[in-house]
Amino acid sequence: MKLKKGSFLWYLYLDKIYCLLSLRNTRILMEYFKILDVHRRNALNDVVFYHFLRHVTDMSKNQIMTVFDMLDWDATGEIGIDEFYLVICILLSHENHLEEQFIFRHSRSVFELMDKEGELRIRLSQFEDFRFLFNIKKQEMVQIFKNFDVTGDDRLNYKEFKLFTVFCVEKYHERIKAQKTRSRTQKQKSLFEKWREEQKTKLHR
Repeated sequence: MKLKKGSFLWYLYLDKIYCLLSLRNTRILMEYFKILDVHRRNALNDVVFYHFLRHVTDMSKNQIMTVFDMLDWDATGEIGIDEFYLVICILLSHENHLEEQFIFRHSRSVFELMDKEGELRIRLSQFEDFRFLFNIKKQEMVQIFKNFDVTGDDRLNYKEFKLFTVFCVEKYHERIKAQKTRSRTQKQKSLFEKWREEQKTKLHR
């Protein structure tokens, strides 16, 4: 799943630590929500929501409707500004490779969204429905359930899910550390290459 370049969301900034929008961007988003709210109900129905996500992402119809059903937890056929804000933050975290950080920072909200039936437990099938939002591979998801299903009931309660989010954020920090190490190594290599070229130039004078 990707955001389409040039779309409205492309210009919003997501805080990398808390995975939330700035106050200024939140106000902009609220104004945009009002524009989309053509029926003036302070809510978006499934048709408007579908066309909005088709315009700003490459998500399929099934994926969009899965997200809508997830947000429409009370089955009113509409979502409000709070749900709209949440899905925008999820999309931006995905685009900026902050999925693990988002899940950790907003573990309760993510858990409740996945727990559509209100059982206070998440089945593997429920997790699979939304893995495209958080860039989780299928095999990785099966392993997650195997590793964090402490009670052995083939479901994750919130405490088990919270352990998973801690694992996620640790993996995120490891990836950032590895990226910095690669960047530092590349910089050192470039400096060495530059120095070597300078030495060659001096020798040929």
